[in-house]
Amino acid sequence: MIKNKEISVDEAWEKLIEKYDIVKKIQEDGIFHIEASQIKEFKEPRLMSKWDSSEQLPSAFKKHKINILPDSRRSYVLGDFILYQDIPELEEHVTRMTSVEIPEYESIDIDNISSEANAINVLIISNILDDFLETDENVSTFNGRMGTGKFEFDVNTYRGVKQHLVVNNAQCEIDGGFENSDSIVIMEAKNVIHPDFHIRQLYYPFRLWKSKVTKPIRLVFSIYSNKIYRLFEYEFTDINDYSSIRLVKNKNYSLQDTEITLDDLMEVRNNTIVKYDDNQDNQDIPPFVQADSFERVISLLENMYENPMNDQEIAELMHFGSNLNKGKPVYRQSQYYYNAGKYLGLFEKVKTEENEIKSILTKLGKKVYKMQYKQRQLKLVSLILEHQIFLEFFDFIIENFGELPEKGVIQTRMRELNVCNESQIVRRSQSVRCWLKWIFNLTKLS
Repeated sequence: MIKNKEISVDEAWEKLIEKYDIVKKIQEDGIFHIEASQIKEFKEPRLMSKWDSSEQLPSAFKKHKINILPDSRRSYVLGDFILYQDIPELEEHVTRMTSVEIPEYESIDIDNISSEANAINVLIISNILDDFLETDENVSTFNGRMGTGKFEFDVNTYRGVKQHLVVNNAQCEIDGGFENSDSIVIMEAKNVIHPDFHIRQLYYPFRLWKSKVTKPIRLVFSIYSNKIYRLFEYEFTDINDYSSIRLVKNKNYSLQDTEITLDDLMEVRNNTIVKYDDNQDNQDIPPFVQADSFERVISLLENMYENPMNDQEIAELMHFGSNLNKGKPVYRQSQYYYNAGKYLGLFEKVKTEENEIKSILTKLGKKVYKMQYKQRQLKLVSLILEHQIFLEFFDFIIENFGELPEKGVIQTRMRELNVCNESQIVRRSQSVRCWLKWIFNLTKLS
C-alpha cells in the first residue's frame, strides 16, 4: 500500500534509506536487497528504480554513492556500484549519406524525426546502420520487453573492489534488435543528449541473447538529435564483467548538409547586431544562461515542438532529478534549460485550459525547428551573438586564433556588464564558455 502517492522520488528514497538503514547495510555487506513491495510502501517501484543517466539519480544516491539494479521482476539490489558510461562529446566529423533516397517514402519525414522509434526506422531505410557496422542488410527481428533469464556477473564499485551479483529473470527492454548474415545487433536508441548512459541498457540484453544465439552479438548505442545520428559500438571484453564495457568505434551521420566554415560564422557575426546587454537591472531581459550543454537546449526545442511540457515533464525528458523545498520537488535544472531557450527567444510559458503552466515554442522557436541543419545552426549562432557578452568573446576568440577565453576573463566581463549576481558568476561563466565552444565546434563537424 503506497503511503503517499504525491511524495517525490527523492523524499521516498530518503525514507526508505532511513527505515531499512540501507547505507549502513551496504557499508557492512556491500549490497542490500530490497523487494518491490518494500519500495511500494512509499512510491511505485517503476518510478524509483530506472534512471538512464546519472544526472537523474535521487539526491540520496548521489550523496551516498548508491546505485540500483533489478535482480528479478520483483526485487532489486542496492550497492556502491559504478553503472554509467560517459558519452564522448560531439566533435567527430559527420558523414553525409548523399545516396539516400528517403523522400520516396511518403510515411517518413526526415525533417520531423520526433521519436526513438522513428529514428531507428530512418537508420535502417537509409542504410546508415549497414554502413556503420560494415555489414549487409540488417533486418529487424526483435524488440520490446523481455525476461533476462538467469545469469551472474561482477561489477566495479566505488570501494575499488568487484561485487558479485546474480540476476534471475529481471526485465529488460530492447529498442531495436537486428540480424544480418554475420551477427546479431542490439541497439539502444535515444533522442536527447545526455552526458552518460546506463550500461545495464546494453548488458542485460547482451546476456539474454548471448544464451539464445550462436552468432556474435554487436552492441550499438544510437543518439539522434539536432538532425545528426551519433552511433557508438560497444563490446564487453569479459562476458561476466559488467564493467568490462569498451568503446569499439563511433561515427556520426547526417542526412543534410553539415558543412559550416569559419567564413560562415564570420558572415553571421558581421550581420548580427547586439540587441541585449544582459544587465540584470533590466527587468525585460530573461535570466542569464546557466545551462552548459547547448546541444541539450536544441534537444529540448526538438521535443517541445509538438509537445508542450511542464517542469516535471522537462525534468523527465532530460533525465534531471529533483531536490526538495518543504517536501515538494524543485526542478531547478528544468528551469535552467527553459530559461536558456527563453534567453534566445525560443521558449515561452503559457497557461492551458486546465490552468496548468506549460513551456512551448515561440513563433521563432517553431521557425528554427523547421530549418535545415546548416540554416538552423547559423540562426542559433546569430541569436546567441545578439547578446553583447557573447559577441565580444566571439571576437576575442577570432583575435586569439581560436583560443577560448579563460573563465576568470569571462567572469570579469560578466561583472562589468552586471549580467547576474556575484554568487552566480562562477557557475554561469562555465555556461558562457561552453556555448562559445559549441559555436566554434560547428566547423569541425563537416
